[in-house]
Amino acid sequence: MTKKKTICICSSANFYKHANNVANELKKLGFSVTVPITVKRMKKSGNFNAVDYRTWHKDPTTYKRKTYLMMNHFDKVTSSDAILVINDEKNGIAGYIGANVLMEMGLGFYLKKSVYVLNNVSKQMPVYEEVRAMNSIILNGDLSKIKL
Repeated sequence: MTKKKTICICSSANFYKHANNVANELKKLGFSVTVPITVKRMKKSGNFNAVDYRTWHKDPTTYKRKTYLMMNHFDKVTSSDAILVINDEKNGIAGYIGANVLMEMGLGFYLKKSVYVLNNVSKQMPVYEEVRAMNSIILNGDLSKIKL
């Protein structure tokens, strides 16, 4: 029996509800899926408000939590076959990709993983060139285009 290919979802915390839905769709397509730890916490609590989970904004002594979350997700990127970036609209910018997600993409690219991006990336985004240079595969919302 062939081992299922694993896709690691990378996303701004503001898109975690959508990331959870996409994870379910990918499972239906036969993939194994990993998501950030906080997605599971949000799903369990029913609270998908990202601000409620960013404790370090109110208490800088909790940045160690952010460090842990970043390292944990880097491990998931490393052990996956590909990454899928959920890049919805944020702050009026279509195809938003933030700093953490760009780092995860860079790690995946360096490790020669396939890098899929759900939506087109706006040329307004400061990271546009880097996303294109990583040979990212833009899905234009169509998960069936993922080929592993």
